[in-house]
Amino acid sequence: MYKRILLKLSGEQLQGKYDGGIDIERVKWIASEVKQTLGLGAQIVIMIGGGNYARGAQLSEGGAVSRVTADNVGMLATLMNGLALSDIFNHSGVDTRVITNIKADQVADQFTHRRALSHLKKGRVVVVAGGIGRPYLTTDTAAVSLALELDCDVILKATKVDGVYDSDPIVNPAAQRFDRLTYQQALEQPDIKVMDKAALGLAMDHRQSLLVFKLLESGNIYKAVESGDIGTIISVD
Repeated sequence: MYKRILLKLSGEQLQGKYDGGIDIERVKWIASEVKQTLGLGAQIVIMIGGGNYARGAQLSEGGAVSRVTADNVGMLATLMNGLALSDIFNHSGVDTRVITNIKADQVADQFTHRRALSHLKKGRVVVVAGGIGRPYLTTDTAAVSLALELDCDVILKATKVDGVYDSDPIVNPAAQRFDRLTYQQALEQPDIKVMDKAALGLAMDHRQSLLVFKLLESGNIYKAVESGDIGTIISVD
């Protein structure tokens, strides 16, 4: 069983039945899945994306908005998600704190290594917003960096499908799923886009394990933490 995990959630996974924003019922369901997993005694850190509100790379297309400003907008989007996620989790009986890598003292505590570890040791879920706090870096890269900093056993990358495929299974019904992959294989195959290459490279350099699984199936977070026998595991060897 994994003792401390980093769960990477995209902003789109929070929007549920809507075209954007947050579906409260969807987040309540995620909270119930996390609550079940906490029963194993695991410590859980969540890195949240912001694509349900804004994507920096997309906003900067055309040049009217600079990439730095666009990425700052994206980081603010993750903070909005983190605040909502924390409140909904707490309302659902999951003791949760949101901390942020961008300065926003009026709405959330600043991320520090000691603060994050203190919350984890008290059994709280820690939601980290603001990505890595700098432009040109995705929340995938921020998730790997955070997992390394907090000495997480594994990164759980929640996706729409049940693992990593050799091509997009939504477009190609004949796509083949991998049970295991090395980081080298994931980096060399252009059709594998589960994380950006910078994130994969950082994880490979530091031998950080990554498990890719389907979020929207009851019990999957629990299974991923309890046995790891689900989805696709990506490792150095």
